[in-house]
Amino acid sequence: MSAIQTNVEAASASYAASFTKGHLALPPAKKYLVLTCMDARIDPAQAFGIELGDAHVIRNAGASAVDALRSVVISQQLLGTTEVVLVKHTGCGMLTFKNEDAYQVVGKQLGQAALDELTEKKLDFLPFPELEKAVVEDVEFLRASKLVAESVVISGWVYEVETGKTRRVV
Repeated sequence: MSAIQTNVEAASASYAASFTKGHLALPPAKKYLVLTCMDARIDPAQAFGIELGDAHVIRNAGASAVDALRSVVISQQLLGTTEVVLVKHTGCGMLTFKNEDAYQVVGKQLGQAALDELTEKKLDFLPFPELEKAVVEDVEFLRASKLVAESVVISGWVYEVETGKTRRVV
């Protein structure tokens, strides 16, 4: 077992020893979801005031609405959420490359077969060059989608990894 696996096992045992929230309902109590980046410097519960059972938290590279759409639809249509809080962040890795760069790295590190698979699947890594513009575009994408009800409240934010502050963009 790796050191990470050992840590997971020990942390789980410690958490379970005092766990008292097994009664919480499946749908989030406050009927909203947070879409944010997978960046390890973001602790959504602490940074955005989310208690266990309050909200769905969807995380992916760059807090991409395109990448998260499947989860957003499930959250809203099957589990009753009525609001989306989209949060991108400063210093995001998605600001640092283009699709071509990612393809080159994959080809170099994993070989031609992996590069061929990326090309065949036409995988878009969804990088973005401008942070606030990307927030606006993702909010507009969700608002324009027929898969998201017009009544859903959607807002876009930027979390500052340097200060811990979150500011509204749209």
